[in-house]
Amino acid sequence: MRRLLLAMLVCAVSAVSARADASPKKLNILLLIGDDHAAYALGVYGNKQVRTPNLDRLAGQGMRFDRAYCTCPLCTPSRQSFLTGRYPRSLGITQLRTALPETEDTLARMLKRAGYRTAAIGKMHFNSQLKHGFDLRLDNPDHAKWLAKRGKTPLPAGIDVQPPWRPFKDPARIWLNSKALPLGLADADMTGTWFAQQAIEYLNQHKDEPFFLVASFTEPHSPFHFPVEFRDRPTPANLAVPKVGPDDGDFVPAIFRDLTDAEKQGITAAYYTSVEFLDRNLGRVLEALDKLGLAENTLVIYLGDHGYCLGHHGRFEKHSLWEEAIRSPLLCRWPGRVPAGRSSDALVSLFDIVPTILDAAGQPIPKSVQAKSLVPVLTGKSAGHREQIFVEYSENEEAMIRTDRWALMVGSGKRERQDGYATGKPLPGRTIKLFDMRNDPEQMTNLASRPEHKQLVGDLTRRLIEHLRATARQPELIPRTADAHELLDFLVQPRDLEK
Repeated sequence: MRRLLLAMLVCAVSAVSARADASPKKLNILLLIGDDHAAYALGVYGNKQVRTPNLDRLAGQGMRFDRAYCTCPLCTPSRQSFLTGRYPRSLGITQLRTALPETEDTLARMLKRAGYRTAAIGKMHFNSQLKHGFDLRLDNPDHAKWLAKRGKTPLPAGIDVQPPWRPFKDPARIWLNSKALPLGLADADMTGTWFAQQAIEYLNQHKDEPFFLVASFTEPHSPFHFPVEFRDRPTPANLAVPKVGPDDGDFVPAIFRDLTDAEKQGITAAYYTSVEFLDRNLGRVLEALDKLGLAENTLVIYLGDHGYCLGHHGRFEKHSLWEEAIRSPLLCRWPGRVPAGRSSDALVSLFDIVPTILDAAGQPIPKSVQAKSLVPVLTGKSAGHREQIFVEYSENEEAMIRTDRWALMVGSGKRERQDGYATGKPLPGRTIKLFDMRNDPEQMTNLASRPEHKQLVGDLTRRLIEHLRATARQPELIPRTADAHELLDFLVQPRDLEK
């Protein structure tokens, strides 16, 4: 009898163990981020002059979003927005050096509460030493320590390399790398290569635990880093120089005005080469995910934190509301839930990834999150997502509303720029621009002053004001006035947390 009872107990324990083993594992999350990577600078978005085989393959295995936009064309606010699911203006983070406060709930904390291991490797722009819910945090200083201890790889003689980066002190042709020079490092010593290796090691160490891993690279941010092995890739003379619009002249930053077409082509070549270096490192991380057998249970998202102008409207930067500066690549692979080879033209905001990840992982979405889950779009239950998206660049007191067809941009024109991109001309005063994105995707013809669009401008302005009111961090400060322009002039001003 005792043996029979023992046998029954063993069987019961085995059955419980089998059921536990059969329970579904938590979905792993891998978030890959490029720095200043515009959507148009990717093969899968139609660019035939930049080679991005790994990102193209990732897109082919899931869904490509063709109209994904940042909430702000600046690193810090954009990144803190898509880490919290909140608008930069609501966070009080609209400028470059503002720090994310400890009190803000982040995606890392949300997933950590659900039992995930969390890591952020690479650029995060927290502007502090806080970890914000990440168990592991590695960035440029950690790479510098590693390289100092290891020592640099000797370079072949006679290779021209980039000078020290001195933006706004040197002419733009130098700090924007118009000669398309490599950084003075071999591939094995590069920060991006080290970040990729750290991400791979993290996957190896935590392959048996649910993880949220952010691998965030510094490419292709100026001065467009790439190693000596990547030199002389695109031919600058084969790269087109975008035309400047008829109304762009007075708004082109002074630092770009003396660039020659050859220098503009060289800057583009450097940027594309940096993109190719980024793609190689992203490919290494994705390959490791496959080799470890983790790909089938991992949601992979790739995005650029915002776009970047390469001569568009005369600019070589973000810091504006032009389409090239605000539209980002957004690629999602979710095996078993998202069929391969899909694309979506839904209007999407990058901070939508916060509720998307939580939704996909079966986790509750906090009420503080202002974004909207993309899971219905990803799984084919919905083709649309948003009727409108909003982008704001408070540093220059500008905001926009983008609908399926129209883009309305407004600016106070009263703020002296502090970001280095002053035009050298008198402040323009209040500006209103309306573009038909269906018939004028390059935004060459401003329709705002045309009588037939007066009602449309009024409607879009009203909707923009409603958004700015609803998302204000300090609504009690909003003036009580019915004057739409007076309201806008107030609402687009930066009101960041104390630095």
